[in-house]
Amino acid sequence: MPRVLVIGSGIAGLTTALSAAVHSDVVLVTKSTLGQSNTRYAQGGIAGVMFDDDSVDAHIADTLSAGAGLCDEAAVRVLCSEGPGRIRDLIALGVEFDRSGSEFARGREAAHSFPRILHAGGDATGARIEAALVARIRESGAEILENTFLVDLVTDDGRVRGARLLTAEATETTFEADAVVLATGGAGHLYPYTTNPPVATGDGAAAAFRAGAELADLEFYQFHPTALTTSGSFLVSEAVRGEGAVLRNADGHRFLDRVHPDAELAPRDVVARGIAAEMAAQGGLPVVLDATALGAAFLAERFPVIDRAVRASGVDWSREFVPVSPAAHYWMGGVVTDLWGRTTVPGLYAVGEVASTGVHGANRLASNSLLEGAVFGARAAIALAADAVVATDATVVTPKASSPPVAVPDDTAAVTDAPPFSREAMQQLMWDTAGLLRNADGLDHALAVLENWTRQPVETRSIRSLEDRNLLDLSRELVRAARARPVSVGAHARSDSLATAPAVVTADHREVLSTC
Repeated sequence: MPRVLVIGSGIAGLTTALSAAVHSDVVLVTKSTLGQSNTRYAQGGIAGVMFDDDSVDAHIADTLSAGAGLCDEAAVRVLCSEGPGRIRDLIALGVEFDRSGSEFARGREAAHSFPRILHAGGDATGARIEAALVARIRESGAEILENTFLVDLVTDDGRVRGARLLTAEATETTFEADAVVLATGGAGHLYPYTTNPPVATGDGAAAAFRAGAELADLEFYQFHPTALTTSGSFLVSEAVRGEGAVLRNADGHRFLDRVHPDAELAPRDVVARGIAAEMAAQGGLPVVLDATALGAAFLAERFPVIDRAVRASGVDWSREFVPVSPAAHYWMGGVVTDLWGRTTVPGLYAVGEVASTGVHGANRLASNSLLEGAVFGARAAIALAADAVVATDATVVTPKASSPPVAVPDDTAAVTDAPPFSREAMQQLMWDTAGLLRNADGLDHALAVLENWTRQPVETRSIRSLEDRNLLDLSRELVRAARARPVSVGAHARSDSLATAPAVVTADHREVLSTC
């Protein structure tokens, strides 16, 4: 049987591995312990057309609308039409979604025209899905390598032939494979404030880039509007607003109704920038989430994970407002794939957040991420089986149109004044210049600094230093992509292309967050 190396153990990687194990010798590699992934921390749920009053066409329309005109409609149609079947697969694999009587319980989140979000364990949906899939993969016979880091992909004659891995024993080894599937998630740690776990350092995307794979849509980074400022950047799910919670400024007034007709349920990029503007107007203080009308019993039952976290931070959210602010959450861009997970490099596949299928466009619709992992993970497994018996040249994906090259600005002052490289300095630079709001001057400055850091020798003997290398590579490419798109669209907001620009997140905002 062909040997398939799957790197990553969230919903996308586990779905691919489980499906591929039927016809391949599967080796599953995970950077931390099995089950440690962005999937585990997904609170809101999984979107899918599972109710008679909903329709696939409505889900498609909502996804296209949230994507601000830049979605690949064919990819969206695949996602929404095949999504219900993949949700039923999850149920068959042991995921028990919450019910209301004999029917599935359902919630509504921003930019959805119907309440179509299934959840499990209240706000523990990702954890429940992860647990079920981990149990199944342990039963599957697949080889599992935990605490194993992807150093780089191995290529030969233009084809990926395996990967260099750093094992739990700190030994580097070359692992040969007929195909490699990247399911390594996003790169929230490009920024100092993120809802992502520590493992999200863009390792797969960076390795694919160095192996010559096409990347696309890197400028589109989604910032979740409501991260708890009293306890790190813990995510307070959009589903809380879907149940009726509202956002207020420091004076206690709602403000998003002045920003968008859907107020708290507007697309995420709109809500995040609206919050940032309000924070700037009130000297950097966080805004607050008011869930007091929902009551203590409902909050504890519907949102048990959030309830514990908020109360542990010292806030009784059934009686008090919850301080929140935006944080980096999800990367819409990544490694270019076709609708079956194939990348532009033969032998290399990508699924989930690391992939750029075009399904999210410029702004991901809430709760479509778990669905994407399930749908395209299953499709990649089908492609792996098909590609094992056809000529390898037939599996190459045509690259998308790349952003034009961007000249590094002649900004010697920026380079001279740049601090020595550190992850913290890089993250702050990205937050200041390529975060919620960007402009040409800031991006030029960032690019000059990043290029200067790139030319400096970087020690790559530890996992931390390898992660830093990956984050630096991706920071540079994200800034290049943002510089090459001079107009605002979706999550990419340029103050120098807006008639009335949202206010910049200020140093005071950073000070508030730094106290988390």
